[in-house]
Amino acid sequence: MSRTLSRARQALRAPEPSLDQEEVRSALDRAESGAPAAGHAVRDLFSTDEIFQRIVATADEEFVRSNRLLFFSGLAAGLSIGLSFVARAALSAASGDPSGLVGGILYPIGFLLIVLGRYQLFTENTLTPVTLVLTRIASLPQLMRVWGVVLAANVIGAALVGLVLARTGVLDDDTFRVAIEIAEHGLEVAAGPLFWKGVFAGWLVASMVWLNHAARDTVTRFFIVFAVMYLVPAADLFHCVIGACEVMFLAFQGLATLPEAAAFFGVVVAGNTVGGVLLVALLNYSQTRQQRFPHRDCDAMALTWREWMFGIGRGKEAREVASDNAPLTRDESIKGAETGSMLDQPVQRTPPGDEPEAEPERA
Repeated sequence: MSRTLSRARQALRAPEPSLDQEEVRSALDRAESGAPAAGHAVRDLFSTDEIFQRIVATADEEFVRSNRLLFFSGLAAGLSIGLSFVARAALSAASGDPSGLVGGILYPIGFLLIVLGRYQLFTENTLTPVTLVLTRIASLPQLMRVWGVVLAANVIGAALVGLVLARTGVLDDDTFRVAIEIAEHGLEVAAGPLFWKGVFAGWLVASMVWLNHAARDTVTRFFIVFAVMYLVPAADLFHCVIGACEVMFLAFQGLATLPEAAAFFGVVVAGNTVGGVLLVALLNYSQTRQQRFPHRDCDAMALTWREWMFGIGRGKEAREVASDNAPLTRDESIKGAETGSMLDQPVQRTPPGDEPEAEPERA
């Protein structure tokens, strides 16, 4: 009887996963870039370090893009963000709500297009590329290149939308009047309050990006973008790219001068940048542990301080030579050259001499 009960207990025990099962599970839980696709402690919940690793993978993709790809992605974002201005003015005019709280419901539409369409928006770039700069994998000149190309493309796209709205009659009379009121409101705010309103708006956008990397599905990201970005018009805050669309809309009608538009834009850009970099990127970065890239030699990937401040980053050859890593194989070298990834560094392997001895072949 006791032997029968023992066999029954063994039959009820869950079988331990084989090595192949563990490899499959590891592959499913990690993206090709190395970023985690599932949490370590809880599979549907990421830790701060894991969110940081996912953001770093996104930043790496942005840094290795050419200026042409960055520009057209930024241009698409600038054109898309102009729809937030159109939707807000249209709904405010239709509802007759002078406070703008009702019209602000459609304000997130441009951000939804950008986030779900994976376009490049400057205020999102105050978080993602900064992570690689903080870890000294990317240099400051590289960050300035990404920021400069994306911001210029955003402004061009937003200005084109402002030109179309001002000159083509696409808006009806009521919506056109409300659009003018919305745009003129920004120019009436003094520089000091305008800067701090920009700080809080940048804080919200960068927080939205952080939360999107903590989410695991599109539906969740949709509600994150909608809820967070609705706070910008509801709290009377200002976003630099939408603001550029609004002031250029006035400028093309002769209701504002270019110096007035440039002054407004400069103050809001400064506020958005401070809010995104200081209040989100630095604070969230400080919560992560020193070992932010598991199975990689962080010292081998880090730039020197001189390279970080003045250079354009170390070449691929320098990354391939790591003191504690085995050299890249030919296939790995080809893959790294194709992707151009700044994180294409060999995963730490067992140092020579520490490999387990192979079992002798049986006769």
